[in-house]
Amino acid sequence: MAEKLALRGGKKTVDGSLKVGWPVISDDDRKAVAGVLDSGILFGPYAPQVVALQEEFARFAGAKYCIAMNSGTAALHSAVAAAGIGPGDEVVTSAFSFLASATCVLHHNAIPVFVDIDPVTYNIDPAKIEEKISDRTKAIIPVHVHGLPADMDAIMEIARKHKLVVIEDAAQAQGAEYKGKPSGSIGDMAGFSMNATKNHCGGEGGLFVTSSEEYRARANMVRMFGEFVKPEEGRKYKAYTMGWMYRINELTAAFALSQLRKLPELSANSRRNGDYLTKELGKIKGVKPPLTPEGRTHVYHKYRIRLAPGELGVQAKPGEFRDAVQKALQAEGVDAVLWQTMPVPAQPIFQLKEGYGKGCPFSCPYYGKEIEYRAGDYPETQRLLEDSLVICSESYPIFPQKMELMKQYVEAFQKVFDNLDRVLQ
Repeated sequence: MAEKLALRGGKKTVDGSLKVGWPVISDDDRKAVAGVLDSGILFGPYAPQVVALQEEFARFAGAKYCIAMNSGTAALHSAVAAAGIGPGDEVVTSAFSFLASATCVLHHNAIPVFVDIDPVTYNIDPAKIEEKISDRTKAIIPVHVHGLPADMDAIMEIARKHKLVVIEDAAQAQGAEYKGKPSGSIGDMAGFSMNATKNHCGGEGGLFVTSSEEYRARANMVRMFGEFVKPEEGRKYKAYTMGWMYRINELTAAFALSQLRKLPELSANSRRNGDYLTKELGKIKGVKPPLTPEGRTHVYHKYRIRLAPGELGVQAKPGEFRDAVQKALQAEGVDAVLWQTMPVPAQPIFQLKEGYGKGCPFSCPYYGKEIEYRAGDYPETQRLLEDSLVICSESYPIFPQKMELMKQYVEAFQKVFDNLDRVLQ
C-alpha cells in the first residue's frame, strides 16, 4: 500500500529544517561591508570596491571590460544604448524571459520583436529568428534563461549574416559556459544581474561586460548622466548624450565582490544538485527534467521540470494536472513554484501599447508601422508555462542546498506519483 500523502493527512516527506535560505551571508561578507564603512568612501564611479568588482568580474566573464551598475536592467539598457539603437529600430528577443529582457529595448525608444522558444532548452529558437528580422532590426538579445546558455553559434551566425549586434541577457547565467566560453563573452555585450535572488548576489546591482572599448565608453556615459568621465580627470559635469544615474554604491560593490569569490564553488554545488535531480526525476514516468545540450554547462538558477499527463494515461488539461501535482508536492514540503505565467508579449504593457504615453514608442513616426503582440504566436512558450514547475523557490534556491534535501525532494516526487489517483481527486 502506498504511503499516505501529506495532502491527505500523512506525514510530510521533507524536513524543512534542511532548507538553506538565500542569500548565505558569511563573516567575509560582513568584513567586506564593514571595511567600506571604515574607509569612509561610500560612492563614486571609480571608488575602490567598484573598480575591484569590475576588474575581477571582467576576468570571470572572459571580457576586457566590466561596468558595475545598480541593476541588471540598467546593464541591458546601457548595452542597447551603446549599440546605437533608438526610435524606429527593432530588437529581437525571447518570448520566455523576465520582462526586463524586452523593456530594456523600450527604455531606448525601440521596439521589441519576440521569438518563440526551443521546447528542450527553453531558450530562444534560432530556427525562428530570421523570419522576425526586418530592415529595421538592429540587434538580437538572446536570454540564457534559468542559467543555460542559448545556442550562441547559431545566433552569432545569423547576427553576422544580417550585421546585427548581439547583447547577451546573462542575468541568470553567471558561471555558465558555452563550449568552454563563459556566458556573456560571446556576443558584443552582455548584462548580468546581482539581484538578491541571483546566484551571484549583491542585494541589488548589475554588471555590463564587453570587449569593445567603444561600447564600454558609450555604456559608461549612459551610467553617468551622459558624461564622459575618465578616472584620472574627474568629473567636468558635461553631458554629451542622454544618460541616467545607474551607478552602484561601494557597500553593494564590496558585498558583491565577496560573493563573487564564492561563486565557482556555489555553481559546482548547483550543478551537482541539478544533475542529481535530473537523473532521479527522469526515472519517474510523467516527469521531464531539463536537458543540458552537449558543450554547455547549466548553473540552474532555476530548476524547471515539465509534466506529461499523457504518458500516464491521465486525461487532464496540462495546467490542471500541473496545479494538482504542485499542491501535492508543496504539502510534502517541496518548494514547487511558478515563475512567469504568460509569454512576455502577453504582458499588459505590450497588449495596451501605451508606452511612455500617447503610444510611444509604438506610435513613433520614426517607426511608422503597426506591430501586434499575440500570445498565440508563441505556442512553445505557452505550452511550457502550462505544463511546468520550478523546483526550489527564490527564498530557498537550488544552488546552496545540501544533497540530503535533494534526496528528500526526489522521495516526495515518488510518493506523489505513486498516489496520483488521490492527487487528482
